[in-house]
Amino acid sequence: MSLTYEICIDSVEGAMAAEKAGAHRVELCAALFDGGITPSLGTVRAAVAAVSSIRVHVIIRPRGGDFIFDAHEADAMEHDVALAREAGAHGVVIGALTPEGEIDRAITTRLIEAAGGLPITFHRAFDMTADPFAALETLIDLGIDRVLTSGQEVSVLEGAPLIAELVERAGDRIVVMPGGGVTERNAARIVAETGVSEIHFAALSEADSPAVYRNPHPFMGGELRRPEYQRLVTTSAGITSVISAIN
Repeated sequence: MSLTYEICIDSVEGAMAAEKAGAHRVELCAALFDGGITPSLGTVRAAVAAVSSIRVHVIIRPRGGDFIFDAHEADAMEHDVALAREAGAHGVVIGALTPEGEIDRAITTRLIEAAGGLPITFHRAFDMTADPFAALETLIDLGIDRVLTSGQEVSVLEGAPLIAELVERAGDRIVVMPGGGVTERNAARIVAETGVSEIHFAALSEADSPAVYRNPHPFMGGELRRPEYQRLVTTSAGITSVISAIN
C-alpha cells in the first residue's frame, strides 16, 4: 500500500524541500517551538506560489498552549481560515476543545463553514481529549477529513496501540494520521504496527545563521530560547531518509 507523506514545515523553503523529496503534502506553520501557530498570510501566499505538485495545508491556531479558545480567538480563527482559503491554501488544520476535554463542536463547525469545502485536518488537540474514541466519532459526525495524533502519548511509537485501534474503528470514515516523534529509525515500525495510510513528520536540521556581524549580548525571546544565530530548516535529505526507511 502506498503511503501519503505529510511534512510539518515553517517556511517557504520547507515546502520546496518537501516537494523535491517527493512528499505529497505539507502542514505550514509558524513557531514550531510552540507546536505550530497560524503562519502569516504572506508566507501562505508565497508557499502556495513556490510549489506545484504538493498540497499546502495551513494550521489555524492563534497561540501556543491549550486548545480552549475564547470568543475573540474563535473570531480570529474563522477569519484566518477564510484568508488562507482565499490565499490559495489547499486545506486547513484546526482544533478546538472544551474545558472538559471534548471536541468544541460550535467552534469546529464555524471553522468548517469558513473553509468553504477545503479538506480539513483536526490537529493534535485530539491528543488532549478525555475520550479519544468519543472524540473520533464526533469528528466523523462533523465531516472532518483526517485527524493527526500521537496516540495520546509523548510520541507515536508509544501511542501506536491506540492509533491502531483508532484506525480500525475509523475504517474509511476518516483518515487517522500518526504524527509526533516519527524518524527514519522508527517510521517503518510505526506503519507496520498501526496500519495507517498517511504519516506526518518533520525533517529539521540545525543551520547556522548567515549573519556576519553578530551581537552576542541581546536576545529576542524569553529565557527558554534557541541560540540567536542558529536556525532549524527542513531538508529534502531528512524527508527522503524517512520515506526510504519506510519503503
